[in-house]
Amino acid sequence: MKKGIIITNAYTPIKSAEYQAIRLSEEFEKLGVYTKTVKNREYPCQVQDSKIINGYSDYDFSVYLDKDKYIAKMLEKSDVRLFNSADSIALCDDKMLTHIALSNNGIPMPDTLPGALCYTSDAVIPDEMVENISSKLGFPLIVKESYGSLGKGVYLVNGTDELKSVMEKLKCTPHMFQKYVSESRGCDIRIIVIGGKYLCAMMRKSETDFRSNIELGGVGIPFSPPDEYIEIAEKSAQILGLDYCGIDILLGENTGLVCEVNSNAFFGGMEKTTGVNVAKAYAEYIVSKI
Repeated sequence: MKKGIIITNAYTPIKSAEYQAIRLSEEFEKLGVYTKTVKNREYPCQVQDSKIINGYSDYDFSVYLDKDKYIAKMLEKSDVRLFNSADSIALCDDKMLTHIALSNNGIPMPDTLPGALCYTSDAVIPDEMVENISSKLGFPLIVKESYGSLGKGVYLVNGTDELKSVMEKLKCTPHMFQKYVSESRGCDIRIIVIGGKYLCAMMRKSETDFRSNIELGGVGIPFSPPDEYIEIAEKSAQILGLDYCGIDILLGENTGLVCEVNSNAFFGGMEKTTGVNVAKAYAEYIVSKI
């Protein structure tokens, strides 16, 4: 019998994260695969006596539902096949790195600038930088923390004084600036891609927030994306080397624009909205690869 470990984050109270592991375990069981869910705080791997010690070396694979790149790297170095790979997870975890990786590949994205990363809290943000950002992106614009999920750490900035305030707040935190896509206010398209192929999609819409996240009050609506959106999503997943992902596409004036790529996108809302068994499709894909 094949065996796999499902790695989850030990510190999140979000029920959607627990749902992922439960649903995948159910689908693996139907396929005759044994799985054990392990929280990252249990240290499935460690460096000991100058070697990586893997407590699950007799397991065939790991479904990695976390962003802990250190555990992921250790598992891979001890020859465990990860879904997704450690490098792919790291690229998606850092939103700026995601856009850099996708650039020069014909993937439409909002205009993007990296934020200043200061080493001390008394560092001064020069006015020239504020002026440069506003002249390139205009107002309103979006400021995002490079690491974050569920719409947290995303700011809609309407003017120079507000931009200065947010930059001051984030100056010691990795962040980025993006051109605001007004056509997509409170709305985007979440597309699930497995094995480089489109599986399903939904529109996420909020009447109360510029962000569309379901966890922030948005709702999921069944949606059949145009071929253009599917091609953008599939190509993005392939460039980033992802086995599984959720790709968020903004509704641009003339085309869809990749907003973010989530390596461990929650699929509970997608299953409920579309009726598609995402967990089954992902488990079947993994079994086909091992």
